[in-house]
Amino acid sequence: QVQLGESGGGLVQAGGSLRLSCAASGSIFGTDVMGWYRQAPGKQRELVASITSGGRTNYEDSVKGRFTISRDNAKAMVYLQMNGLKPEDTAVYYCNVRRGTLRPEDYWGQGTQVTVSS
Repeated sequence: QVQLGESGGGLVQAGGSLRLSCAASGSIFGTDVMGWYRQAPGKQRELVASITSGGRTNYEDSVKGRFTISRDNAKAMVYLQMNGLKPEDTAVYYCNVRRGTLRPEDYWGQGTQVTVSS
């Protein structure tokens, strides 16, 4: 079992920055992919960014060049540095651990609200 806890959300003006942090407790395997998803009101949850233990990253197109995901394997932490925030980035952001490939298991945090005012 994996428990995830996010922090760092809040209210920021457009163009501003926030840094989200996620602490994982329980066992994190070297093959686990850690990531951030977001869900805006009335929309489906979407992948924002993910990172493997080896540092390979993947970003949703709209955040490329603005957001940076990083991971500290020793501390079982994952971070999302968000710069150049836009009102359309407003959403609840969820930390995720995905385990396995053929039949993956997903673990989720409780979410943290990010609100960007125009």
